[in-house]
Amino acid sequence: VLLHPLAGLLSAYGIGLAEESCDRQRDAARARPGAAGRAPAAVESILRELEEQARGVLVEAGAPASGIRIERRLDLRYRGTEAPLAIAEPPDGDFGRAFAHEHEGRFGYLREGRPVEIVTARVRARALASGEALAPGAGPGTSPEALGTASAPVPRRRERVWFPELGRIEAPVYDRESLAPGCELRGPAVVLEGAGTVVIDPHFRARVDARAVLVLQDEGGPRRPAASDLSRPDPVRLEVFGNRFMSIAEQMGTVLRHTSVSTNIKERLDYSCAVFDAEGGLVANAPHIPVHLGAMGETVRAVRARFPQLQPGEVVVTNDPFEGGSHLPDVTAVSPVFAWEDSPPRFFVASRGHHADIGGRTPGSMPADSRRLEEEGVVLAPFRLVHDGRLDEAQLRAALASSPYPARNPDDNLADLEAMLAANRAGERLLEAWVIEQGLETLAVTMAQLQQAAAAKVAREIGRLADGEHRFEDALDDDTPVVVRIVVEGERMLVDFTGTGAAVEGNLNAPRAVVQAAVLYVLRALVAERIPLNGGCLIPVRIEIPAGSLLDPPRGSAVVGGNVETSQRIVDVLLGALGRAAASQGTMNNVAFGTERFGYYETLGGGAGAGPDFPGASGVHCHMTNTRITDAEVLETRYPVRLRRFALRAGSGGRGRQPGGDGLIRQYEFLAPVTVSLLSERRVRAPFGLAGGQPGARGRNRLQRRDGTELELPGRITLGVEAGDQLVIETPGGGGFGPAGPAGAARETVARE
Repeated sequence: VLLHPLAGLLSAYGIGLAEESCDRQRDAARARPGAAGRAPAAVESILRELEEQARGVLVEAGAPASGIRIERRLDLRYRGTEAPLAIAEPPDGDFGRAFAHEHEGRFGYLREGRPVEIVTARVRARALASGEALAPGAGPGTSPEALGTASAPVPRRRERVWFPELGRIEAPVYDRESLAPGCELRGPAVVLEGAGTVVIDPHFRARVDARAVLVLQDEGGPRRPAASDLSRPDPVRLEVFGNRFMSIAEQMGTVLRHTSVSTNIKERLDYSCAVFDAEGGLVANAPHIPVHLGAMGETVRAVRARFPQLQPGEVVVTNDPFEGGSHLPDVTAVSPVFAWEDSPPRFFVASRGHHADIGGRTPGSMPADSRRLEEEGVVLAPFRLVHDGRLDEAQLRAALASSPYPARNPDDNLADLEAMLAANRAGERLLEAWVIEQGLETLAVTMAQLQQAAAAKVAREIGRLADGEHRFEDALDDDTPVVVRIVVEGERMLVDFTGTGAAVEGNLNAPRAVVQAAVLYVLRALVAERIPLNGGCLIPVRIEIPAGSLLDPPRGSAVVGGNVETSQRIVDVLLGALGRAAASQGTMNNVAFGTERFGYYETLGGGAGAGPDFPGASGVHCHMTNTRITDAEVLETRYPVRLRRFALRAGSGGRGRQPGGDGLIRQYEFLAPVTVSLLSERRVRAPFGLAGGQPGARGRNRLQRRDGTELELPGRITLGVEAGDQLVIETPGGGGFGPAGPAGAARETVARE
């Protein structure tokens, strides 16, 4: 740890010392590196011109020409990909080799044979800062003498100070000015500064270097818990490690978002990243998309079974709903993490992203009337996309073209998969570094204890419920019943879906993994305290699903609607059975449109159901979806559509002691002919109220033709529209809770646009 003598003032001090710089950049016209990976003549000419411009700016600002330093960079990428890497000019000038090294480190693989192109040429000119001539360790007007010359520091006094492991003990207190270059201290100790206090912990040695910087070094090494200590779940360790596991998943998500190309991932945030133990148990899932929660663990376990001999650096990709997937547009990348070579995987990381198009009968891969899985797009059985340090692009492209309804834009699929690989690589590096820091046993044991802690908290919440049977039933718009029977016995729960209708010929079938995700979401929502979001939540619960039913359909059944629509109905009946909330809008209001050249997809928010002591929220994505809506500017810039209206649907929430939330109105005008697919529920059956509350308003879909005619649309339909036609979606409101008061408890709602 390095501590500058002005550490407490470095922000202000740094402004005074900040160097002047000038940045210039220019498009490099996708030129390719020349011989030996060097910048070609055309790009070299651009760099020289940019350098001359940047120098001129600084000289004109008063910087001495002799004190200007130049940094040159090129943004390079593999041709056909989207995200370039900024590469500083290496000493030997070989940009190509430097790019390969950076790409392999960042993504974990190379693409041999794929041309590299230069996207942007960059130059930064840096001038000597006004205060840079000062001694690096001293502030303005500070001389070495002023920092102290005593060779043997003398404590100013001794104070009783609390230290971890030692408790409250007497420790020496020093003035920073008395510490001359070369002197050493050993902790425990305290150093007083003019703008701060330094606490030197036990096991640390402090040394003052020639620039008056205090250098702290940990001589005790990583203090890992002893094996005997690990057997006892330490609340502090669980809290710290649980947050760190969650942080890894969140950092993976940040990488995925920033390197993807799809609006579904970059704008709508329709993705999830997670960390798993060696058995595929969910340890940490960043709070991204609830419908992905339990399902991703099923995918990891399916990958483990299919590939028991995975090697370091390999990545398996799949979207098979019957191997833990949700629906075909949700593609999952699974990476093993090893503690050392020649060992089995000790952890797994995975990312799941909704691809804009994966094939299928309609653009956007959300057909309204599909009857077989292959009609919804390409089924990617688990395969190794990365192995032997190489990305198997040929196999991926062959798979994306293998279906009767192939992917419409494989380049976009590849670009988003590369972003998912980058996310997994980030998770791998963070876990590997953590193993070095804390040891494999510490992480593995803590992973298990975190899941046990989650199980205990869910069990305690179950124990607060009344013993006995809680039953609830609702139905989809096609009258297929969704039935749940919850049996509570102490701190155990049975969730039995017996009585739910048989698998349907359409696409509202939900794979078992989606049902598990819905149950996990509800269990997590029941616990009104901080809880690790992991697979341990399911330990006190037994789930029974009748084979061949809507919630466990035969392999090959269409499922695209089950993931987005039936999952919502499962949550509604579970919360209804427990008496916790009236029905929310119960649909994701899926809108997809496009042509054979592109596909676009989004989901719309609506009204949330009210509960015993809270009203329903208005205009939000409810329960099993947690995405954003695409910004109007992005939507209109990228696609042939204009957003005419986006507003709350006033009065659509159900009345009650606690009213339900209002739905939304979203109106699109198409600027070119496209195919539109709508997949929505709650257009026939209204979201139910609870405990005497009134139901929310049903949703409504309409098409206003450019000739002035209007067509009422069903909940599920695929149709062609022309330029000038307008699509109007009115989403359902949430149900109310409890009987309305004498005045009707009508809530005053303002439509905001």
